[in-house]
Amino acid sequence: MSYRAQIVTLLTAAALATFAALSSGRAADQTPKLLTEHLMIDAVDPGIKLYVRNKRPEGMTQFTAQKTLLFVHGATSPSEAIFDYPLEGLSWMDFIAQRGWDVYLVDVRGYGRSTRPPEMDQPAASNSPIVTTDVAIRDVQSAIDFILQRRGVSKLSLLGWSWGTVIISAYTGDHNDKVDNLVLFAPVWLQPPPQTAAPPLGAYIAAPPLRARLQAGAPDDRKNDLMPQFETWAAAAIATDPVGSKQAPPVLRSPSGVFQDTRNYWQAGKPYYDPANIKVPTLVIVAEWDALAPPDCAQAVFRKLPSGPDKRFVMLGEGTHIVMLEKNRIQLFHEVQLFLDRARLTN
Repeated sequence: MSYRAQIVTLLTAAALATFAALSSGRAADQTPKLLTEHLMIDAVDPGIKLYVRNKRPEGMTQFTAQKTLLFVHGATSPSEAIFDYPLEGLSWMDFIAQRGWDVYLVDVRGYGRSTRPPEMDQPAASNSPIVTTDVAIRDVQSAIDFILQRRGVSKLSLLGWSWGTVIISAYTGDHNDKVDNLVLFAPVWLQPPPQTAAPPLGAYIAAPPLRARLQAGAPDDRKNDLMPQFETWAAAAIATDPVGSKQAPPVLRSPSGVFQDTRNYWQAGKPYYDPANIKVPTLVIVAEWDALAPPDCAQAVFRKLPSGPDKRFVMLGEGTHIVMLEKNRIQLFHEVQLFLDRARLTN
């Protein structure tokens, strides 16, 4: 091994050791307190308000593009139930913010605390599907523009889960200059068409979160072990719906535009966006037992991204579509953090 190679190896090992220490209990006494803000911002469409949550270290006064991140949720569940649900006192949002990041999440219209379109006050069958991906991209763009202006930065990192990967990938393809890093967690890609005729879709769906669906792909005898607190989490997710949570039995209502897009694009063999248009560092990460966005979909997305040293693929063992809520979630957190902090760790 050359002298230069030895130095690089030593530097990399030291950086990884430093990161491991910071990510472990050994640095618990240095974990900063977090400041949380709840914001309602204007969407680009009149009359629509979007809920944005911000977490950052208390006392943080300097903000940079390299340390600013926005989470974007998938179908059915709002961002707070996915990215800021504390398990053993720690959410994914907390994890990133504690490492010196200015972290945001957003709910697109029809989800969580954001404006519910008037169609959601009527029976679902009375209207056609609402909040398609086109609409969601406009809402996420509104949140991005708000954050960039608020912090005086020119770009930020985006992290999307499931349908959220479609939203942020399509956005990035048109706005590479505003994106520093892209994390595609459980990305959606082409799917086989249904074998039987699909029933018509109404404006929204109303159902409780189901373990059988969200943890599909895991061995049946492992699902409860992976997430023993599923029912508690499901109740918290339902509680974000002020109307559905009061029904008997309680349900979580969410717009069905995403499912219309699934039929019109992914199941019809037509990608909604072209990964080749993404020109920023990108991490594609997926869990081994994810049956909703399986690893072969993630690999298909990865292969279509432009080649480069900052294009990365990670598969996590023993996890499902909701691995961020399962017992092996810290593996996910660490892998994403290594990608986000890679420049700092190697300098």
